[in-house]
Amino acid sequence: MRIDTRLAERLKEVTESSTLAITSKIKRLKSHGQDVVNLAAGEPDFDTPQPVKSAAIEAINSGFTKYTPSSGITELKELICEKFKRDNSLVYGPNQIVISCGAKHSIFNVIFALINKGDEALVPSPYWLSYPHMVRLCSGIPRFIRTCAQDSFKLDPKELTRHINAKTKLLILNSPSNPAGCVYSGEELSEIAKICVRKKIFVLSDEIYEKIIFGGNKHVSIAGLNKDIYDLTITINGVSKSYSMTGWRIGYLGAPADIADAVSRLQGHTTSNPTSIAQKAAVAALKMGDEFSAQACAEFKKRRDFCASRLKTMKNLSFSLPQGAFYIFCGISATGLKSLEFANRLLDEAHVGVIPGDAFGMDSHIRISFTTSLGQLEKGMDRLRDWLERQ
Repeated sequence: MRIDTRLAERLKEVTESSTLAITSKIKRLKSHGQDVVNLAAGEPDFDTPQPVKSAAIEAINSGFTKYTPSSGITELKELICEKFKRDNSLVYGPNQIVISCGAKHSIFNVIFALINKGDEALVPSPYWLSYPHMVRLCSGIPRFIRTCAQDSFKLDPKELTRHINAKTKLLILNSPSNPAGCVYSGEELSEIAKICVRKKIFVLSDEIYEKIIFGGNKHVSIAGLNKDIYDLTITINGVSKSYSMTGWRIGYLGAPADIADAVSRLQGHTTSNPTSIAQKAAVAALKMGDEFSAQACAEFKKRRDFCASRLKTMKNLSFSLPQGAFYIFCGISATGLKSLEFANRLLDEAHVGVIPGDAFGMDSHIRISFTTSLGQLEKGMDRLRDWLERQ
């Protein structure tokens, strides 16, 4: 058997994550004693709150270490329903909630449940790097809708309409967004919702950065606008970003009952339940309220403002101030470098790690994460400035 025929065809277009490749390189350099400033991380640097850790320990000590229902425990589902109603004006019953092994798992399950071979999913660009790969793995076709910095990288309703055809099944929407940090207003979402309802297109609304929003911006869930778009929307969220629980792997979705049931059946034959202990930890997180996430958001704003004040003085860089999440998406076209070369050279020559924009569908940009201390950010900004001056 030839080596290139051993693997399934569906894996041929699935490439290594640029995020993981750069992160691995950063770890390798650090292990060799290099002083690397990591501005590539996609997770908060804060520790998981103590009440969450204590709940996990209690779950272990009390023997809550067995299988649970595939779609998650009722206690957590009920808290998620309360959260959706309180924060997002969304009324879901426990039968409409599926708890999965991280929001990424939730997203994949939804795409797998909805997309048939040849169906198209619309993906605004720049996009979180895994969206198109997930669509391809499910035998679908990702169709990219390019956005621009002048519009804060938000989807233009006219462009959305222009890209819809008979094969369009799904729109993937991310607000607040990774990597651009844009936050859609209720009015902007209403225009998108009207189009999706008229064309009968499902919306996968990835809201994992919901609690990290700056200034006077407010998070709006598209499914909360009216019943018509509610019936077409699957809302994705989780505890990773809001409660600094990235490694606990708890994500969840709210959806029309038939879609939730399909995802639950799928999960029952793949992963089964998310970890029982992590579910109990998530219960404790949701019971904490918003104090932890509000404090984290305030710290992220300080870091964002510091980075923005430094970046705007640097040679050959441009950016839009992010309204949410914890990234700055920087234009590098004026440097004459493509994003992968920029990121690799910056890491090799200045020991600063960033993510190349080609992973997000924009080779003219890099993503800078401000999920590290102000001291590290200052060191990273100094090195980036000096490196740019030498080019």
